[in-house]
Amino acid sequence: MATDSSSNNPLDQLRLSLMQDVLPVGLALLKRAEQGGPGKIAEAFASGSADPIADLRQEGEPLASDVRNRLDSVSPGLGNPVMPVSVSVEEPDAAAAEQQDLMQTLQRIEARLDALSRALPAD
Repeated sequence: MATDSSSNNPLDQLRLSLMQDVLPVGLALLKRAEQGGPGKIAEAFASGSADPIADLRQEGEPLASDVRNRLDSVSPGLGNPVMPVSVSVEEPDAAAAEQQDLMQTLQRIEARLDALSRALPAD
């Protein structure tokens, strides 16, 4: 079971939002500006898309991923925030019970397959 304790920290939430949402859109807009100036930027919003921001986010994601990876090379977790998780281990008794149930099911299937193969005529 994974829990995200950064959801309690507004600064972590802001950083995650900047890295995952704002950075890709900003880089897509920057790339469009370099390619065709303001007209190319305006195309993103005038294209008739239902969600131009989502389109820009998708367009800028490869560039943003590269930037995040470069930031991680400077300091791990800087570009791709490390998300704390809590790990729990299943009790051995529960796993043994599940394994026993599985074995019983497999034995029942095997018995049915044997009965089916006996019922079919031999070639």
